[in-house]
Amino acid sequence: MCWLRERRGMPGPDTRLGRMTGADGFRLTQYAHGGGCACKIPPGELEETIAALMPGGAEADLLVGVEHGDDGAVVRVGPALAVVVTADFFTPVVDDAYTFGRIAATNALSDVYAMGGEPLVAVNLLGWPRDKLPTELAAEVLRGGLETGRAAGCHVAGGHSIDDPEPKYGMAVTGTADPAALLRIDAGRPGLPLSLTKPIGIGVLNAWHKATGQVNQAAIEVMTTLNAAAAAQARAAGVRCATDVTGFGLLGHLFKLARASGVSAVIDHAAVPLIEGTRAAAAAGYIPGGSRRNLDWVLPHTDTGAVGEEDLLLLADAQTSGGLLVAGELPGAPVIGELVPRRDSVLIVR
Repeated sequence: MCWLRERRGMPGPDTRLGRMTGADGFRLTQYAHGGGCACKIPPGELEETIAALMPGGAEADLLVGVEHGDDGAVVRVGPALAVVVTADFFTPVVDDAYTFGRIAATNALSDVYAMGGEPLVAVNLLGWPRDKLPTELAAEVLRGGLETGRAAGCHVAGGHSIDDPEPKYGMAVTGTADPAALLRIDAGRPGLPLSLTKPIGIGVLNAWHKATGQVNQAAIEVMTTLNAAAAAQARAAGVRCATDVTGFGLLGHLFKLARASGVSAVIDHAAVPLIEGTRAAAAAGYIPGGSRRNLDWVLPHTDTGAVGEEDLLLLADAQTSGGLLVAGELPGAPVIGELVPRRDSVLIVR
């Protein structure tokens, strides 16, 4: 399971029983061992796995590759034009098929926005347990992805599907960007403030949803909101360093950004916004296993001060379709910390 254990029920902003999708009442989250980005391969294990893929020499037109685990690959195709490529898919985080499709597509498109690009075309990636779930539900998942692509101004054209023991959905997305205006995780500099464009807590709330069937509408709104506007604001402000906050949690993605940039990051945990209902769900025991693995990964590199375990787990909570973490200030986005010259600890939580 992707959470540690089921605990007592707890109230949330919307405690209506989440109606099951389809006439026969299928709960998609019950057909997968976990859900969303919380089920990524643990970050430390992933880095060991891909270490052999590091390029042996300079590749001039490959502007962003696998070196720092950035959000997408970027290839220069002309003096003022680069192509951004990414892929993302996961198991259901909600029970409703259409909403699952919207969330997965929003999450996949986010990687292009996080690189400072604009999505151009996407293809579907679908795994479906044909012997367990009707194909009508798969069609609803795809419809959610298609409508999200349309909202983003991104073509959705075909894709690939397989018969899979668990439902999975996502997209491979190609976008374009200005090579001189990329958002990268290795471009952070001391003195830059850190802004966060969406509240966190999605992993906790999704674990609660899977266990109880209850729906937190605020979490769904966060997961289905495109990062297009935030990326446009970042580019307009001249920002050059950003990432999106997904499966490795706020602390995990900030650690990667600070490490790649050769700086340390100070974070004010009290300034980090939480989705309504997150703290109550965490107190009731709905902590995804991925969030604990994230925290275990960053703790050796973190000065936690007097911050307690629950707050640290929330900062490490595995997000799905989270916001942008930006080295700079954006209108309306809370400033949650700053980058400083490299210290003994890469992360300092206060």
